[in-house]
Amino acid sequence: MVNSEILHAKAVAVITGAASGIGLAAAQKYAKYGMSLYLADIDGESLDKAIKQIKEIEGVGEVFALKCDVSSIKDVLELKEKVLDEFGEIHILMANAGISKPTPAFSLSTSVEELQDNWHKVLNTNFFGILNVCQTFAPIMSRQENASTIIVTGSKQGITCPPGNAGYNVSKAGVKTYTEQLAHELRNVPDGRCSAHLFVPGWVHTGLTGAKNGGPKPAGAWTPEQTVDYMVERVFEDGDFYVICPDNEATNLLDKARIQWNLDDILQNRPALSRWHPNYQARFEDFIAAKQGLSAAARSRSRGRRAPESQEGGFPSQADLSRFRAL
Repeated sequence: MVNSEILHAKAVAVITGAASGIGLAAAQKYAKYGMSLYLADIDGESLDKAIKQIKEIEGVGEVFALKCDVSSIKDVLELKEKVLDEFGEIHILMANAGISKPTPAFSLSTSVEELQDNWHKVLNTNFFGILNVCQTFAPIMSRQENASTIIVTGSKQGITCPPGNAGYNVSKAGVKTYTEQLAHELRNVPDGRCSAHLFVPGWVHTGLTGAKNGGPKPAGAWTPEQTVDYMVERVFEDGDFYVICPDNEATNLLDKARIQWNLDDILQNRPALSRWHPNYQARFEDFIAAKQGLSAAARSRSRGRRAPESQEGGFPSQADLSRFRAL
């Protein structure tokens, strides 16, 4: 479903996780089309700063904001009522809010209570927050007169599942599966004109990956603005469901090869996460090199690389986790 007709000055966009990063970049992008916006975020102070920035964009429509915890269905229902009171229809919904905390599969050093608390926080925001937002707005958007679209922010970690942050991976794997089901159900609504899309950023310089601490953008990362530009083209011009974003290190070709290897673990009955298994590392590197058209000599030179020491120690550092987001 091509959605180019949605990008117009009378359209309304609702964005969760809108106070920073990709959410803020999306708000700025839509504002330049002259759209009206309803921004939601749990960080009220950052949200106030964001709304001031958006209102300064020439030609933007009406702009509203609400402090909202997407893990609370009460908060999300309040957001829905306020949006409908102001605008009556929603043309773009971006379910974008997300968090990350240390969530290994088990821990030798952290109490099970603390570990499960982190797991619940991640799942409540990253998965149940998406569920709350989509299940609240989809019935309205699927039956309204004008075309609309729901864009759900996933992660490559929910597809390739790199080791070290199991809870985050589980949350984003759930988001992928849910969004696929959502897209299927929406296209089967009689006379419905609402589509759903899975937006999977690459390595992006955001608060989740170090930008909040004021560090410079790594050379391999994209900016939130680059990522949103790519998403808008793929969703609104091409109508793609799977929007897998590249970055300055991972090309589309590399992403596809990594995803294929991951799926082949099942088809070939390899060990779980064989890409990171010492017995399969050389095979994986050869596979990736071949997919990228590299010579046999180049493949052999790529062998023997070790995983980051922090990963080998059992849990990756925050820097490593930032890089895992793009895997």
